[in-house]
Amino acid sequence: MHQALAVDFFSINKIFFTALGYPMSYLEFFGVMFGLIAVALSAKANIWSWPIGVINVVLAFFFYYQIQLYPDMVLQIFFCITNLIGWWRWAHPQPEEEDKKKELKVSYMKLNQFTAIALIGLAGTFLFGYLASNLHEWVPVLFSLPSSFPYADSFILVMSIVTTFLMIQKKIECWILWIIIDLVATVLYFVKGAKFYSVEYFVLTVLAAWGLWHWIKEFRSYRIHAH
Repeated sequence: MHQALAVDFFSINKIFFTALGYPMSYLEFFGVMFGLIAVALSAKANIWSWPIGVINVVLAFFFYYQIQLYPDMVLQIFFCITNLIGWWRWAHPQPEEEDKKKELKVSYMKLNQFTAIALIGLAGTFLFGYLASNLHEWVPVLFSLPSSFPYADSFILVMSIVTTFLMIQKKIECWILWIIIDLVATVLYFVKGAKFYSVEYFVLTVLAAWGLWHWIKEFRSYRIHAH
C-alpha cells in the first residue's frame, strides 16, 4: 500500500487539489514549493538552499519526464550533483575567500569570461536542441513521444548548467543569466500547460532580480568593512 501511494505521488495524474479549474498534482505542487524556497535562500546567499534544492530537483525530474520536456529532465540530474557540490563548496572556502560567515565571498567575473561563457551556452543550445528533437526516433523505448519545444528547452538546459557553475563560485553575473533563463521558462511552461511551474518561474525571475541586488549589495559591503 505504501509503495502504491509513493508511485501515485510521483504521477502527474494524482491530483492534490483543483484551483481556478487547474488540476494540481502533488508532484507539481511540492516540486514548485521546494524550488521557490531553494531559490529564495540562494538569493540571500544561504547555504541551506543547496540541500533543499536536492529535494526540488528529484521531484522536477519525474514531472518533466511525464510532460515530454526531456532536456529539462536531464538537467535535474546535473542539478542534483551540483547542489551537492555547491553545498560543499560554500561550506569549505579557502581562507582568502571567506566572508564574515566563514563562507565563500561573492565576486564579479571579467567581461571576456562572461562573454565566452554566454557564447558557449548558445552553441550548446543548438547542439542539444538537435539531439532532443531526435530522441523519440533514436531511443523510442525510453522516449515514446517527441520532445516538446526541444530548442527552447535545450536553452534552459545549457544555460542553467553554465549559470549553476557561476553560482557555485558566487559570481554576481549568475543572476543576470538566471533572469533570462527564468523568463524563457515562464513562457515555455505556460505554453506547455504546466501553469504552476510557469507561475513559479515568473516568481523566480523576481527572486533572481532580488538576488542580483542582494549580491551586489553584499559585494559593496566588503569594501566598507575593509576600511
